[in-house]
Amino acid sequence: MPQTAMNDVSDAATTLKQVEKIAYENNKLHKRLCRQVGQAIGDFNMIEEGDKVMVCLSGGKDSYALLDILLTLRQRAPIHFDIVAVNLDQKQPNFPAHILPDYLTRLGVPFHIETQDTYSIVKRVIPEGKTTCSLCSRLRRGILYRVADELDATKIALGHHRDDIMETFFLNMFFGAKLKGMPPKLQSDDGKHIVIRPLAYVHEADSTRYAEVKQFPIIPCDLCGSQENLQRKQIKAMLRDWEKKFPGRVDNIFSSLSTVAPSHLMDRDLFGFAGLKATGEAIKDGDIAFDEEPCATGGTVAGIIPLQPAS
Repeated sequence: MPQTAMNDVSDAATTLKQVEKIAYENNKLHKRLCRQVGQAIGDFNMIEEGDKVMVCLSGGKDSYALLDILLTLRQRAPIHFDIVAVNLDQKQPNFPAHILPDYLTRLGVPFHIETQDTYSIVKRVIPEGKTTCSLCSRLRRGILYRVADELDATKIALGHHRDDIMETFFLNMFFGAKLKGMPPKLQSDDGKHIVIRPLAYVHEADSTRYAEVKQFPIIPCDLCGSQENLQRKQIKAMLRDWEKKFPGRVDNIFSSLSTVAPSHLMDRDLFGFAGLKATGEAIKDGDIAFDEEPCATGGTVAGIIPLQPAS
């Protein structure tokens, strides 16, 4: 065989291996997302028999991923539940109103497009250059609760992922002086709605890559996308820096959100410090803070991550 032909065969074989590897990694990603979403749904009993889940579809990567994975899991689930996709058209400039209806029609997913000009309200109320997210979020929330009632939806599914939950925790701590996060399952203030976040265990990096693999028709947010100095971006950068310098630290922090010890905090409403008395009976892990100093040089955090020697 001529050398040129041999080179062509070799190049073709290499290309085929690359294609097979990419397909393998993409399949692994899909399985991982299904497993993580399924685990979150099970851990927090997010979806039950007969539920009608209203998936809030913004046109961003995360809400697309949420809908896609839920449709997959619905086919495999031992229970029956319905899905309806809802988009809130906030009349932002240059919003391509045809993209989501076209996409959802191709999928065969029932959907509802709610049109409300919240953009004008936000621009009128919030001074130029100030963060619009808070007001925009409140307006969206009220509208979506109303739409859920109109559609008889029993659960409202949002596309917030693991990174969103972590960032919200630190935002509340640093800027709101509260130990408060973004729960995977939440009852609305009026007690009428249950909000779920099935992507609670999903890393944003996986959501981003999945959107690229699936080639979702992403719609940018022109209202807030150009705001550069948001506090959330500062928190995101901090967590990214931590993970780079101390691999595993962010995982430990995320795990800590589900292993809370109220007796070792300072919330008098959460734990009865005033009435605390010695009973003579041992308490499991009662004074572990003294037995295992978490900041000791060369020690471990939860037995997982070796700590760096003190400088």
